[in-house]
Amino acid sequence: MTSSFGQLFRVTSFGESHGPAVGVIVDGCPPRLEISEADVQRDLDRRRPGQSRLVTQRDEGDRIEFLSGVFDGQTTGTAMAMMVRNKDQNSGAYDHLKNVYRPSHADWTYEAKYGIRDHRGGGRASARETIARVAAGAVARKLLHEAAGIEVLAWVSQVHDISIETDPTQVTLEMVEADPTRCPDPAAANRMTAAIEQARCNGDSLGGVVTFMARNVPAGLGEPVFDKIDADLAKAMISLPAAKGFEIGSGFAGTRLTGLGHNDPFEPGSDGRPRLVTNNSGGIQGGMTSGSDIVGRVAFKPTATIASEQQTVTTEGESTVLAAKGRHDPCVLPRAVPMVEAMALLVLADHWLRQRAIAP
Repeated sequence: MTSSFGQLFRVTSFGESHGPAVGVIVDGCPPRLEISEADVQRDLDRRRPGQSRLVTQRDEGDRIEFLSGVFDGQTTGTAMAMMVRNKDQNSGAYDHLKNVYRPSHADWTYEAKYGIRDHRGGGRASARETIARVAAGAVARKLLHEAAGIEVLAWVSQVHDISIETDPTQVTLEMVEADPTRCPDPAAANRMTAAIEQARCNGDSLGGVVTFMARNVPAGLGEPVFDKIDADLAKAMISLPAAKGFEIGSGFAGTRLTGLGHNDPFEPGSDGRPRLVTNNSGGIQGGMTSGSDIVGRVAFKPTATIASEQQTVTTEGESTVLAAKGRHDPCVLPRAVPMVEAMALLVLADHWLRQRAIAP
């Protein structure tokens, strides 16, 4: 099993949902970057469970601990290890799943691959593993902001059939964090809240879309063939739990345009470099960043664990009916926002370091 991501800015995650701890090792972060546990904690607080009535009520503070790679508030250039201890495991709540395969989970596929599985929350297949991604993403956020002024922001743009049409350039962190849904449109956020709560009452769940934007990204990051930056972003986003779709720029909607309507014209920029008038390409052309904002979207399926009865089979191959118990998200979207940001940040940090390594 591989648990690593990236080339120069490389992260390796470890831990299980109901083990002692989860954590990450970051290799490749340059030295002398000012970083504190508080810098990482800010992003983890946005990911953690129990932060609103719309998400799982598992009571975890998710307090980050630096184990290595930081001295006197600065990175040392060596491997940076971070860990979060699990505090509120309730493994007994999963006893009824020991000999049952949950529909649309990794239970059967994990066992088919490895011949063993951890039924307590899914083990490595649990979304609790994303703590590692968000912690590493916080380091990447600090690096990119300090080095190049790059900023990454994500928000919920759709829950079930409730969606918003918002100018991405106008969305701010304050708008996103103003509501537990992390939807920057207050009216839509109210409708999303009602829909999520109704789904919970019905023993069901909802999916949706997270939109992300990366601002102040310089032109030229990425490569023109296999390591296209949009290809790496796609891999990063689809690796997230419950992610089922990814698009950049106009995405699938662009198929309804003609070339004349879809192409992004150039005009002279104030710095003497070309500037795109429109941004249907989502800030990436030919696998490399264009200098415009990167805009993408990630689709998340409805949470697989629901309280309603579902048809399944036991590990002995017998038919049975399962109604899941325990503490689960009726909609993953609000907590997925910092996860999407983290994966975008990890890709950008890796490509920024790779570009710096070859730049004349």
